[in-house]
Amino acid sequence: MAWIDVVDEDAAEGALAEQYAKLASPSGIVDNILKIHSLSPQSLDDHYRLYRTLMFGRSPLSRARREMIAVVVSAANGCHY
Repeated sequence: MAWIDVVDEDAAEGALAEQYAKLASPSGIVDNILKIHSLSPQSLDDHYRLYRTLMFGRSPLSRARREMIAVVVSAANGCHY
C-alpha cells in the first residue's frame, strides 16, 4: 500500500480513468507502483513509458537479465515489487 494519497480505480475520472483501463489487471486492479502517480496522470504515463523502454527496448541485456536485475534491486531496497 502506498503511503501517499492515491486515486483508486473506482474514483478515477478522465485521463486517469483511461490510463487505469489500459494498465489494470484482468480483475481490474491497478498496481500500487502505478497508482502513486494517480495525482499526476502525465507522470503515470511517463513512468509506464520508461518501464516499457527499460524492460522491452533494445538492449544488450536479455529480458530475463533485466528482470533479474529488477528483482535484486527490489530485494536490496526491501520492496516487494
